[in-house]
Amino acid sequence: MNVAIYGRKLNRQTISVFEDVFNLLERFNWRPVLEQELKEQLIKKGNIGSHYDTFKDHRDLKSGIDMAFSVGGDGTFLKTVNYIRESGVPILGINTGRLGFLANINPEKMEEMFSMVQEKRYSFQKRSMLRIHTEDDLFGEDNLALNEMTLHKKDTSSMITVHASLDGNYLNSYWADGLIVGTPTGSTAYNLSCGGPIITPGCQVHILTPIAPHNLNVRPMVVPDHLPVKLQVEGRERRYLISLDSNTKSIPQGTEITVSKAEFMINVIRFENANFLDTIRNKMNWGMDSRN
Repeated sequence: MNVAIYGRKLNRQTISVFEDVFNLLERFNWRPVLEQELKEQLIKKGNIGSHYDTFKDHRDLKSGIDMAFSVGGDGTFLKTVNYIRESGVPILGINTGRLGFLANINPEKMEEMFSMVQEKRYSFQKRSMLRIHTEDDLFGEDNLALNEMTLHKKDTSSMITVHASLDGNYLNSYWADGLIVGTPTGSTAYNLSCGGPIITPGCQVHILTPIAPHNLNVRPMVVPDHLPVKLQVEGRERRYLISLDSNTKSIPQGTEITVSKAEFMINVIRFENANFLDTIRNKMNWGMDSRN
């Protein structure tokens, strides 16, 4: 089995995790294929990985790769997804970061998880993605996001107005610091920080969450994901920011942005003994009495 591996921000702790990953892959007779920059960092900082094959972009994963490992936090997981795209390659996240909603495999449990993969004791959890369209094709082929698309102000303390329509029908003008259009996966990311709802994976919805809205009666809204959302920003400045997960660009005032559901899904590996409800309960310490 060929396993694509991506990671970033190497330090002493993460290098030891990569060493453990490579040792386990050798025991299971799986062949690692490293992202090019990751391989260079591993050779430079840890003197490991020099004999492994590499990949450079998403085109290299369209064939010959059976699985992808993300080694890092949720940000690393999102970047790994950008390599996978429509290839259908399933992804497993090994957490060396902090919270880890997406990269939720503890490095201490890697051997157990790899054994379950070997024995095919897992299933695929389908995760939807966003695709955006602008007249000038701002993001090119990188116009995808697993978590969210965000419009927000730039270089000003003044609020902006985001005009939104749903399936061609006027919805609202959000007077706020910005607006998030999120997926169920992204519901535990920026959306959660801004008071939006948590949505379980598999729900076919998008979430519209204003960032610090001035009107108290404006609340997050859940809409069907097959309906396109059109957005336009108005304000005192000439330019604003648009982000797809961690990919941010500047846009001029008046740019029309269409947000729709991508035509493919991401396969996230889910093991028999884990589910989304367990993850959010454990990560958020729900039901735990911190007084004891």
